[in-house]
Amino acid sequence: MSPTIAAPVKLADAIRALAMDAVQQANSGHPGAPMGMAEMAEALFTRHLRHNPADPAWPNRDRFVLSNGHGSMLIYALLHLTGYDLPMEELRKFRQLHSKTPGHPEVGITSGVETTTGPLGQGLANAVGMALSESLLAAEFNRPAHKLVDHHTYAFVGDGCLMEGISHEVCSLAGTLRLSKLVVLYDDNGISIDGKVENWFADDTAKRFEAYGWNVVRVANGHDVEAVHAALAQARKLGAEHGRPTLVICRTVIGQGAPTVAGTDKVHGAPLGAEEIAATRAAIGWPYPPFEIPEAVYAGWDQRRAGAQAQAEWQQSFDAYAAKFPAEAAEFMRRMKGALPANFAAVAEKLLSATNEKAETVASRKASQQAITALVEILPEMLGGSADLTGSNFTDWKGVAAVRAGADGIQFGRHINYGVREFGMAAIMNGMALHGGYLPFGGTFLTFSDYSRNALRMAALMKQRVVHVFTHDSIGLGEDGPTHQSIEHASSLRLIPNLSVWRPCDTVETMAAWLAAVERPTSIGMDVHAGGPTALLLSRQNLPFVARSAETLKQVARGGYVLQEADGTGGAKAAIIATGSEVALAIEAQKLLAAEGIAVRVVSMPSTDVFDKQDAAWRASVLPKGMPRVAVEAGVTAFWHKYVGLEGAVVGIDTYGESAPAGALFKHFGLTAEKVAQAVKNIL
Repeated sequence: MSPTIAAPVKLADAIRALAMDAVQQANSGHPGAPMGMAEMAEALFTRHLRHNPADPAWPNRDRFVLSNGHGSMLIYALLHLTGYDLPMEELRKFRQLHSKTPGHPEVGITSGVETTTGPLGQGLANAVGMALSESLLAAEFNRPAHKLVDHHTYAFVGDGCLMEGISHEVCSLAGTLRLSKLVVLYDDNGISIDGKVENWFADDTAKRFEAYGWNVVRVANGHDVEAVHAALAQARKLGAEHGRPTLVICRTVIGQGAPTVAGTDKVHGAPLGAEEIAATRAAIGWPYPPFEIPEAVYAGWDQRRAGAQAQAEWQQSFDAYAAKFPAEAAEFMRRMKGALPANFAAVAEKLLSATNEKAETVASRKASQQAITALVEILPEMLGGSADLTGSNFTDWKGVAAVRAGADGIQFGRHINYGVREFGMAAIMNGMALHGGYLPFGGTFLTFSDYSRNALRMAALMKQRVVHVFTHDSIGLGEDGPTHQSIEHASSLRLIPNLSVWRPCDTVETMAAWLAAVERPTSIGMDVHAGGPTALLLSRQNLPFVARSAETLKQVARGGYVLQEADGTGGAKAAIIATGSEVALAIEAQKLLAAEGIAVRVVSMPSTDVFDKQDAAWRASVLPKGMPRVAVEAGVTAFWHKYVGLEGAVVGIDTYGESAPAGALFKHFGLTAEKVAQAVKNIL
């Protein structure tokens, strides 16, 4: 129990004071949400949340996600007050350059922040992913009398989060999968930036979530700590009894405590001003100057002792588990750290060599499935899925079990049927990666990457190792027509910083792409590495295998390399740069030009971002200065002038596609060996 605090000072008022003072000092921010959710936060952090401020990466901690991330001063105040490594000086530097208190919470910047939030609804989706990871890890590692994995995921959401379409995608799935250890607290204050939400958000939220299969608990007064505490206790009880996630609806007043602006949009996203802050201090009985917290309040908030005890108890349990199941314990810790098996590099080399020796001509989506089938045997943390396109994306493998809801908890599997929820899938995968223990990958058509775009960006921003399998990558999709044919997508994805994009030309490059994706370093909590997500752009149609020497095989990992050098002693007069299905066109064009006495080299560039990271000497060896260049890709042309210059040429498509068989479309749009050969001759 928290020490008694002399009236009229309340623990929650410390949050209000810190929030309004920090926003005022920064002259920007959102004071209303932290002030309105203060009692909700007090009830959760002091009475229910199992966490250890001294070890924010403790594997069995409860996860907390502030989905309405604009209310960032709430979590900064909480982390500071409960004992995390976030000194008051950092709160004074709220929203300032290189502070640990950025405008929206950022994982890896602030100790105790579980995910980066700001784009509304995605934090909620991340929380679903975390809860799903907890359920699956428990099913995978727990043994009778040994609960290695046993924790809850809590999320705070606002009206904005629940207005976003992604909230429907992920909450529907969470209900279907019966994620009973997920508890979401809804800050029901009726206000968004534009004013009273009743004019544009009149849903019956309780009925909506009941329809998803959630428990719903109402708190008439979200400023009553005891009422919120009781609701959280009920939520945990209902989750355990009924096997469902729970929504706790807390009716609150935005900016609670501010005498003239509470309950209005005026307190949403602007400082209160000196006069209103003074009036608020008087109204809530907070006589202390800015950024000053009395020791009694600190004592009431401090969770270091309780957190250390909770972790020590878990460690004792873990030690008993490890004594009985040493291999499982070691595997669990390896996976929670995101480390690859010690022998992975050697295994990867063998896989690439075996793929080269097999010399198969298949669609790269099929080559991807073959790579997955090999990798899942080595990496049990790999967890696949698809947005209702499993039979097209080939993200499953022989014998894999699907994740399903069971009467006694989740039925363990390694493939998730996400349903038609591309955005939700991408954001859930982010949450799973953030939780630790799994390497998630999911599939859809490349064109529909548009649906998941912001979650892709968030994965890149957070440096999370997730893999997106985007199949049907061009007009090669054929008869489905322009709505399904990717034109601008490959180039636009390449523009996302830290997203590694691969468009492989055959089985070898596909295996290399998968190995590169898996080998990207993981970032968990404050342990941040220069890794991130990967997008694999894969064909529907068969792509011919290209023979390579042992030396050339090693060069694939560089992202761009000379696949076929020009014949003859005179050396190449030009270079043809190609990716994916168009590499075959480049090779055919090389033959046509050779017949005319024009020697050219074929450069395969499956990953432009990986190639760009190579040293200058390598890049110059592949694309020598002064060598005329032609690029060919079944997509928009503008991106490729980065490599061919203004004097070079690009063979591509700058219009939308058509509905017709793939062969007819490639000819119609001029994606032929003859056109590529002519483009070379035009620049010589």
